[in-house]
Parts: sequence; structure tokens; C-alpha cells
Amino acid sequence: MTLRAVEVIAAADVVAYHSARHGRSIARSIAARHLTENHIEEPLVYPVTTGTTDHPGGYRGAMEEFYAESAARLAAHLDAGRTVAVLAEGDPLFYGSYMHMHKRLADRYPTEVIPGVTSVSAAAARLGTPLAEGEEVLTILPGTLPEEELAARLAATDAAVVMKLGRTFPAVRRAFDAAGRLPEARYVERATMAGERTGPLVEADESTVPYFSVAVLPSRVSNPPPAPSHGEVVVVGLGPAGPNWLTPQARGELAAAQELVGYTTYLDRTPRRPGQGRHASDNKVEAERAEYALELARRGRRVAVVSSGDPGVFAMATAVLEAASAEPYTDVPVRVVPGVTAAHAAASRVGAPLGHDYATISLSDRLKPWEVIAERLRAAAGADLALALYNPGSRSRTWQVAKARELLLEHRAPDTPVVLARDVGGPGERVRTVPLAELDPQDVDMRTILLVGSSRTRAVRRGDRDAPAVWTPRNYPA
Repeated sequence: MTLRAVEVIAAADVVAYHSARHGRSIARSIAARHLTENHIEEPLVYPVTTGTTDHPGGYRGAMEEFYAESAARLAAHLDAGRTVAVLAEGDPLFYGSYMHMHKRLADRYPTEVIPGVTSVSAAAARLGTPLAEGEEVLTILPGTLPEEELAARLAATDAAVVMKLGRTFPAVRRAFDAAGRLPEARYVERATMAGERTGPLVEADESTVPYFSVAVLPSRVSNPPPAPSHGEVVVVGLGPAGPNWLTPQARGELAAAQELVGYTTYLDRTPRRPGQGRHASDNKVEAERAEYALELARRGRRVAVVSSGDPGVFAMATAVLEAASAEPYTDVPVRVVPGVTAAHAAASRVGAPLGHDYATISLSDRLKPWEVIAERLRAAAGADLALALYNPGSRSRTWQVAKARELLLEHRAPDTPVVLARDVGGPGERVRTVPLAELDPQDVDMRTILLVGSSRTRAVRRGDRDAPAVWTPRNYPA
């Protein structure tokens, strides 16, 4: 307890506290030695905790009625001129019961909230380990979240504390396991109180876990994850731009990796972490980069190969798997973590131009001859597919866009919508829609993706918006 809390209790006329029906109150037990016979005690007894209720409004209705009645009881003391101290374990405004009184009374009576030591801080102190260090992110989660949601958030964060265990514990432990974080997790029960217990989360007996316990993922800097029993390569999709496009799974894999490997531009988009190796290389050495990552994994390292967009779409997953299918890397585990593709990111900016069948084609002839590209363009256009055209142009490839436009106009009307999307999600984002006949190759570079509509694609101006909404209907005429 803080000195201010002790002072306020000593000066109060009324001491109120929440308790279950058995009458025992953790908050009261913490403050017991500061209570005197002069205090009027006002126990606020929950009508239901873990049981059921026959209240016509169910659990929520029963609790709302209880909070209203409790606030009325405290208001009666306040109206009589008495000073009321409401006890709250931890901090009053952090997952605390007091907040329900605060919302009903603080706008009507002078109120002071005395901050307290949270169970989060108490648990870290009892474990004797930093919760978060440097640039690490600490996430606090209620164990009542759906299991899959918990797993996603645990995978994506550096450090975490999961509150409200008890009956939720089996699902919480499964979520830690699904996130790959169970070996790091610690368990703290009744921190700083009688009956305190700490230990690895994996060893906690679920039949004895009380509500007042927490699961902790401490700082990765101070508590590095256990070394893997064998190396592996995870090919991670970063999405088309910054952290808003990064999936929780991808974020977690980047944090868990011991080594990061990738094209310099993409590697620069990943956060730097203490003790994590970073191996940058040029964009045109995919095969060498893949072999380097596999060699690190063969030596027992956990390696993340980063790739823009989705790693399986004109990106690093193919290069890694090709190298991993030959000796001496056939025994190295390889996983692929998907990302938001450039095509889908661009489509989202204008509506749904890829809302029906579509084809994805790269216009780069660095790894395949232009004759193959032209044949595929004709086939896709002849089948009336919408198109996502990757790698349309660069400083060394200046004629492909004009040739592709010429081929597509053999099958498409001149007014077919074409979306030019450059640097979607980045600081230089520019998205425009033009008719196919007016597509200017000078407006296209390597950071641009082109979305070409089918015969059914529509570009319609809605209201006073500057840019049209573009979509391809899902229905198709017989």
C-alpha cells in the first residue's frame, strides 16, 4: 500500500470493499491492519461470481443492478457528510471493481483516486525479471479473450501479462502453446500475498489456478527464448509497406528469429532487436540469399527470411524452397508465413477490381522470355480475366508496358479501367484509374502495380469523391 492510501483510510468515516458471498475480501485483508473500530464497514457483496443467476437480465443484468445498488449505498453515506474510502486490490482503475462505483459517483461527489501497485508490477517483482526493456512492447491481456485472439496477440508482442486466469487457464495455456511462447511463460499466483506461488507456466496445475493469478511473458532482451532444438527457416511476408500491413503471426516470427536475412530495403522495414543478427543483400541475389539462410539454419539457428508482400507471390519462398530441395539442405525445416499481397493492397484502395476471377502475371523478362509473357497475356485477356501485372517497368525495362497495352487492346475495350498503384501504404503512395487506351508507360516504374479490369469491370464516381470506385461484379452473363 502507498503512504497516501494509508492516510486516506485513516481519515475515512466509511470503508467499503467488494467481496464474494463467502464474505472474504482480498482488498479488506490487505488493509486490515489499518482499520479501526471507529470505521463503518460497508461490504459490497457480489450477487454472483462463478455461479449462475436467475436474474431476468442474466449475469449482466444482475451485476448492473448490484452496481447501482452499491453506488446508492455509498451515496447515502456521502450525502450524510461522511468520507468514504473504497478499497481496491491492485490499482482502482485497472481491471478493478471500483471503476463501476467511479462511473456512477465521481461526477456527483469530490473524488480522489489513489493509484496502487498492480498485479503486473508485483508479478514482475516476484519473478525478479524486467517486464519490458528498451523498445520492447508490453501487452496486457484478459484471459477471457477467445483462445485464437489470445494466441495471435501473444505471438505478435515482445512481452505480455495475461490476467484473469482461474477457469480460463486451460485455454490460456493452449494459446501460449499455439503462439509458440509456452517455454518462455511464467506463472505467478497471489503475488505479494500469503500463498504466493511462482514457476514455469507449463508446470502449473490447472485444477488449482485461482482467479488472482497471472501468466507472464517477460522481456525477451533479459530473458532470451530457449534456443531451438534444431534450426529452421521461416519465410515471412512483410506486406506491401509498413507495420499496419504486417500480420500478427509475421510480427511474432520476426521477433522470435535469431537471424534476419533479406533484401536491404525490406530488412530496413523490420525493427532492430538486441542480439538478433541481420544479413542484408542486393535484390538480384535471391538464390545466394536463400542458401545463406539455409546454411545458418543448418548450424542450428532460427532464421527469418523477409520478403515484401506475400513471400509466395514472385518472392523469396520459391527461392528458399528451390534451394532447400537440394543437398545439403533437404533436412532443414522451412515454413512460409503469408503476407498481404501488393495486388490486394492496391485493389483495396479503389474498391474491388479483383472481385471475380483474375490472373497474376509478372511483366519482368529477367527470369522468363517475353514470348512466354506475351502468350500468357493473350490467354488471360482472351479468357476475360481481370489482371494484376507485377514488375511492369524499371529503368532497364521501358517497353514492356506499351507492348502489354497493345496486346490487351486486342481483347479489351479502350475504356477498360486500369488502376495504377504506386507505393501503396508508403509515403509516396499514388493511386489513379485510367482507361486502358490512355495508359502511359512513363507513369509506371518498378514500385507500381497495374490492375487491369475485365470486360465486366466498372469504374463509377460516387457522390463528390474525386476518384471512381472500381469493382468487378461476381455475376457473369450466361
